[in-house]
Amino acid sequence: MMKKKSVPASKPFLILFLCQIISALDVPLDSKLLEELSQPPTITHQSPKDYIVDPRENIVIQCEAKGKPPPSFSWTRNGTHFDIDKDEQVTMKPNSGTLVINIMNGGKAEAYEGVYQCTARNERGAAISNNIVIRPSRSPLWTKEKLEPNQVREGDSLVLHCRPPVGLPPPIIFWMDNAFQRLPQSERVSQGLNGDLYFSNVQPEDTREDYICYARFNHTQTIQQKQPISVKVFSMDSLNDTIAANLSDTDIYGAKPVTERQPVLLTPTGSTSTKVELRGNVLLLECIAAGLPTPVIRWIKEGGELPANRTFFENFKKTLKIIDVSEADSGNYKCIARNTLGSVHHVISVTVKAAPYWITAPRNLVLSPGEDGTLICRANGNPKPSISWLANGVPIAIAPEDPSRKVDGDTIIFSHVQERSSAVYQCNASNEYGYLLANAFVNVLAEPPRILTPANKLYQVIADSPALLDCAYFGSPKPEIEWFKGVKGSILRGNEYVFHDNGTLEIPVAQKDSSGTYTCVARNELGKIQNEVHLEIKDPTMIIKQPEYKVVQRYGQVSFECIIKHDSTLLPTVIWLKDNHELPDDERFLVGKDNLTIMNVTDKDDGTYTCIVNTTLDSVSASAVLTVVARPNPPFDLELTGQLERSIELSWIPGDENNSPITHFIIEYEDGLHEPGVWHYQTEVPGTQTTVQLKLSPYVNYSFRVIAVNQIGRSQPSEPSEQYLTKSASPDENPANVQGIGSEPDNLVITWESLKGFQSNGPGLQYKVSWRQKDVDDEWTSVIVANVSKYIVSGTPTFVPYEIKVQALNDLGYAPEPSEVIGHSGEDLPMVAPGNVQVHVINSTLAKVHWDPVPLKTVRGHLQGYKVYYWKVQSLSRRSRRHVEKKILTFRGNKTFGMLPGLEPYSSYKLNVRVVNGKGEGPASPDKVFKTPEGVPSSPSFLKITNPTLDSLTLEWGSPTHPNGVLTSYILKFQPINNTHELGPLVEIRIPANESSLILKNLNYSTRYKFYFNAQTSVGSGSQITEEAVTIMDEGKMAMASRQVDIATQGWFIGLMCAVALLILILLIVCFIRRNKGGKYPVKEKEDAHADPEIQPMKEDDGTFGEYSDAEDHKPLKKGSRTPSDRTVKKEDSDDSLVDYGEGVNGQFNEDGSFIGQYSGKKEKEPAEGNESSEAPSPVNAMNSFV
Repeated sequence: MMKKKSVPASKPFLILFLCQIISALDVPLDSKLLEELSQPPTITHQSPKDYIVDPRENIVIQCEAKGKPPPSFSWTRNGTHFDIDKDEQVTMKPNSGTLVINIMNGGKAEAYEGVYQCTARNERGAAISNNIVIRPSRSPLWTKEKLEPNQVREGDSLVLHCRPPVGLPPPIIFWMDNAFQRLPQSERVSQGLNGDLYFSNVQPEDTREDYICYARFNHTQTIQQKQPISVKVFSMDSLNDTIAANLSDTDIYGAKPVTERQPVLLTPTGSTSTKVELRGNVLLLECIAAGLPTPVIRWIKEGGELPANRTFFENFKKTLKIIDVSEADSGNYKCIARNTLGSVHHVISVTVKAAPYWITAPRNLVLSPGEDGTLICRANGNPKPSISWLANGVPIAIAPEDPSRKVDGDTIIFSHVQERSSAVYQCNASNEYGYLLANAFVNVLAEPPRILTPANKLYQVIADSPALLDCAYFGSPKPEIEWFKGVKGSILRGNEYVFHDNGTLEIPVAQKDSSGTYTCVARNELGKIQNEVHLEIKDPTMIIKQPEYKVVQRYGQVSFECIIKHDSTLLPTVIWLKDNHELPDDERFLVGKDNLTIMNVTDKDDGTYTCIVNTTLDSVSASAVLTVVARPNPPFDLELTGQLERSIELSWIPGDENNSPITHFIIEYEDGLHEPGVWHYQTEVPGTQTTVQLKLSPYVNYSFRVIAVNQIGRSQPSEPSEQYLTKSASPDENPANVQGIGSEPDNLVITWESLKGFQSNGPGLQYKVSWRQKDVDDEWTSVIVANVSKYIVSGTPTFVPYEIKVQALNDLGYAPEPSEVIGHSGEDLPMVAPGNVQVHVINSTLAKVHWDPVPLKTVRGHLQGYKVYYWKVQSLSRRSRRHVEKKILTFRGNKTFGMLPGLEPYSSYKLNVRVVNGKGEGPASPDKVFKTPEGVPSSPSFLKITNPTLDSLTLEWGSPTHPNGVLTSYILKFQPINNTHELGPLVEIRIPANESSLILKNLNYSTRYKFYFNAQTSVGSGSQITEEAVTIMDEGKMAMASRQVDIATQGWFIGLMCAVALLILILLIVCFIRRNKGGKYPVKEKEDAHADPEIQPMKEDDGTFGEYSDAEDHKPLKKGSRTPSDRTVKKEDSDDSLVDYGEGVNGQFNEDGSFIGQYSGKKEKEPAEGNESSEAPSPVNAMNSFV
């Protein structure tokens, strides 16, 4: 089913917009159609009903009308035909009904007063205008009258009457003085609605002789002036003097003084009155009262409320004004005048009447022959208006009969109209307060269909939006409209389309497949016509990246993105707005293709930024808020209240937080008395708090300032508060950090931290210094010193404890009793050396020293520890002396033993011990001699291999640099290495210690050997040194080889070598790939197999062996496993505690004096017995094996 939108009616009818006509068809009519269709007359412009004209200007009575054919015009005056041709002063404008009455050339406006009505007529009917009442404006002069001076007693009421002349329209009244200055008005003196000037009570200052009432006539732009009125106010004192001068002494007189009076209404009079006002007008009610003191006026509505939004009070509440009154505003309004002595009231009964007003005004009808229709004329008013009909300006009762019409009260019913039924009907609704007149025509037309939409019109619509395809049409009878898609398409039906009464086809949700050509067909019984339009569907414009909310600091930079996607056939334009207005004309705003950048952001840039993308078909927008944050503005209006001796309340007003909430306030103070210009921290409070109770110190001239803090930073400080000087008082506290330390053996230096200026609490700050020897029954010795921080007591025993106290005082008294501290007089060097020094040698490099502590009394100071001096006297193996280098170890506290690390084996040492205090070291103990036992020697100083022959090599070596004992022998180990890197048997030879060379015989010719060489003492073997050498090749065998066929020149051998080379290349590539993937390559495996477990470096974390290092190639190579069978690594054990080590050059101590360091011994590695593998030889060494 097709959806259809229509205007409800009893039967189908057409209503067209013709000039000011309402159309029921909602069809846009073009000017060409209007020119072709017949139309009854329609009044388009006319003068107002009550037309007051300026008698000094020509009278122009407007009457304009439209119609087809153009209408002719005629006028009536006072109900009879007005023949303008007979009056040479009257002309009618061409193609118009407007009359121009020329009174500038001798005519009089009064001669043309009357009621005028215009008629516009053509062959289809006649329209008439309202009755236009023409009246010339009048501004008569004031009538002459003799005005007596007004003499009034002070406090009485007074009314100055204006009584302006009756004008047309009524004049505007105001009061002025001779200098043309408006007279001041107030609750006491004011002008009433009738123009009179009311005084609730007169005062002496009201005396004057130039109260002048003016009447301004706006129509004639003239002002009329009344004669000045004189007012003289007599005070009670002057009135008594006047009476006393005119009466004899025997006359009894006595004018009463000014007395207060309760209110009395000056206007309106009585207790009640009535008021009638018309609906829609302004209701003005007035109450002016006399009384002393001046009464105050109040208004109420009995039984209801004064209407909100329409009620106003004027003239100092003496006038109640209600605009746009309606019948609901009828009722009783009470004004109450009140002063301190009483009140008076007046009730005004208001009745709201109504001139006629439209409920349903008749509307033009356009019908086709045979159709039906109605004209409805409904109006309301108070009293209810009567309805009368006219046809072509003639009462319908006497108008020519029309069988198609029937009058039923406020309705005319038309049935089966014909072309001769065309006419203009007038509806008149009237009551005693006015009338309404409306013209409505009935136009009967017979017209074939016409389509007013241009042919082949192109519509472009965004996808998923409604598409409205116009088919504006006209025809009588009303044509039927059908739509088709495509040239040969079927009629459009279904819920996907909406068919409007004005012919428009609506596609509620247009899709891409909705594009195409659409045909509109209009037909009635008089004909048929069609029109094609075209529809294109475009992709919607989208903002695929919208601007986002930004927070930026003042003077920073910010960018908003606005990236769009649009139909390729549409050209978008991007506009940026700030707070829905254009961007400021500022070079800081940079508009790019897809963004908006704001440089050097200021507070004014805060707001909402909107990106609007417009095309010819759609518009999209996206907005984002920019919040500009900054440090807060400084607080202001600092105020000090609640001043007390030790506290005060500070309050302030926060400055602008600049979009970042204030987290807290910092309060600082300045002491203008002691440290002017220096601000100190006082306290801080949360950001929600704007008052704080501050604790104060005596004798301080305080100023305060407040700093606001938010997440951005601190504000500038506020302006300082007013100064507040607190009263002086004795000190509240004593100096801190009191100490007693002697600088010489016979003195005691007492020091303390001086009080700060504000801590002095008053002038004359001094200190009372007191001391006495501890544990001795002595009295306190005291001195009072000035504001210093040190006092020296001389003549004291050496290093004796003293009780010390320092008390502050000023001109107002002493601080509280101070606490005592213990100090000591000066130290001296210790007197005795430690005794019973014993040395226990633990091993060849470590010894332990013991001593007895010295008596504390002999220390003569604070015991800091003991120092051990030790030095090497000579090496026992060489019996040679060298430069003595003493070493020192310090042991903190009262320790009596310590460890001596890093000794050289087989050496003679001396040591002594000294006690240490704050002054220095005491005497040394007698030197103690001790010797260290033998140790393993260092490696031989060199190993050289010379004179290679076919079966022998010569070895030469040097003795160890550090034999560390008596050498017993040298150990030589060697083993051959063949061409395939396999190791031969390991041979060991023991050599006497006094030898320095050896010839090895019976070796294989042309063989590489590796040698391992070390020295031995009775303790064990030292570290070894390695070397390699090769015996020479046998010359006889070399000659025999030369006589053989050189296979290197044979082709088969060359091919075989190429194949081997290619295979090796492939293996190398595979190994390289495996290595990059973390796998092991063959050479690596061979190295692992030949590694010596004793020479593998250990990882620091878990003690496991690390990778093989070529740097260790001087160690013997072994065949077999990488680690010993028990999978452990031995290291030298020590039972010595680390805390026993002293503090040397690089040593460190704990607080208890224990040594913090690292001590370890290195165990020498021994070559393994039996067949041992060697590391892979280098390519150079491998080549030597072929020589």
